[in-house]
Amino acid sequence: MKNRRIEMRRTRQKRVRRKVTGTAGRPRLSVFRSARHIYAQLIDDSTGATLAAASTLTASVRGSLAGLKKTEQAKAVGKAVAELALTRGYEAVVFDRNGFLYHGRVKALSEGAREAGLKF
Repeated sequence: MKNRRIEMRRTRQKRVRRKVTGTAGRPRLSVFRSARHIYAQLIDDSTGATLAAASTLTASVRGSLAGLKKTEQAKAVGKAVAELALTRGYEAVVFDRNGFLYHGRVKALSEGAREAGLKF
């Protein structure tokens, strides 16, 4: 059962990746969600470089997460990655949910990034 679920996520991921690519002017905001943590990266697909990253394990974010629910933590990570992106000069991004449903923590991360000023 677990392998089937992973296979289906990979299928959705490939389908989205055919359409969504990040450029130097508008990078891809990629989200990965595990059982405990959530990760977000800004990726320039033309060079294959990660431009900025934030997660629940990042030192600057981790201190403010005590006592928060996982969706609230995801929103904080979204705000953190948006602040990093804005300081590095990226105002608009392409959102890549990475095969995950746009619901719960993935949605909270995107809303946090939008509230902090990212456009997508």
